[in-house]
Amino acid sequence: MAPDKTSPRRMTVTEVEVFLRDPPAGFTVEEAPGSGYRVRSDPERVLVLIDDFQCCRGKIVFQNSPGRKVKLHDLWEYTSMRKSLLSKRIYLLTSACQEPFSAGHNKAANEVRVLQQYVVSIDGSDPLIKWQLERGLDWTISSVAGESYRVDIDLAETLENWAAKNIHMESDKLLRVEPVWRDASFTLKYYSDALFDFPHWFGFSKRNFKVIDSYSSHFIFNLFLDSSACSGFSNLSTLLVSLQLRLT
Repeated sequence: MAPDKTSPRRMTVTEVEVFLRDPPAGFTVEEAPGSGYRVRSDPERVLVLIDDFQCCRGKIVFQNSPGRKVKLHDLWEYTSMRKSLLSKRIYLLTSACQEPFSAGHNKAANEVRVLQQYVVSIDGSDPLIKWQLERGLDWTISSVAGESYRVDIDLAETLENWAAKNIHMESDKLLRVEPVWRDASFTLKYYSDALFDFPHWFGFSKRNFKVIDSYSSHFIFNLFLDSSACSGFSNLSTLLVSLQLRLT
C-alpha cells in the first residue's frame, strides 16, 4: 500500500516498511549508524507525534517529534500546538493487534499479538477533521475551568471502519482476524500554574473525544465528571456522559 504523494486524502494508513521505503512528501529517511533509521520531517508542513520504536529494521527515530503524549506548560505552547493541529497533516504510529483467543490457558494466550504496524495520518486542515478538533479542544477547555488537564484524541473507530473495507488479516490458524488497534490516539497534557490543582491531582480533569472520518457517523464526546458535581449520582465515582452530535 504505497503512500499517495500527489493528492493526500483526509486519512492515510501506510505500513511502516512501505513508509520507510517510500516516504510521503515532507519526509526523508536515512539509515542510522549500526542499524535502524532516522526519519526527518518538515515541521512547517507536518506534525509528527511518534515515539521512537523498534521494528524488524531496527530502531526508528522520528526527529522533530514530541511523541504521542505532548506536554504543554503555558498558553503559548497550547496555542502553537492548536495551530499546528488545525493546519497540518498529523502523523501517528499505531498497531493492528490480535486479541488472545482465550484467557487462562497459558501465559501466551493472554498476550496481545501485533499483526502489523502502520503510520497513520489525518489532515488537520480538512473541514471535517478541523471541525471535530476545534469542537473537542474548545469543549475540553470550557469543561476544566482553568486547571491542568489531559485530553486524549481517539482515532480507533476511524481505523476500525477503514480496516473493515481495506485489509484482510488471518491468524496462524488461517482464521480471519478483526484487528484491535493499539495506540490509536494522541494525548495533550496541559499544566496550569494553579497552586491547588485538586481536580487534576485526583484524576477528575481527564477528557476524551473521537475524530471520525465519516460524515454519516456520530461525533462522540466522552466526559469524565466528578460525581460530586452531579447531584443524583452520589453512588458513582465517575459519570460517563456521551453526547452524540450528528454531523451534517
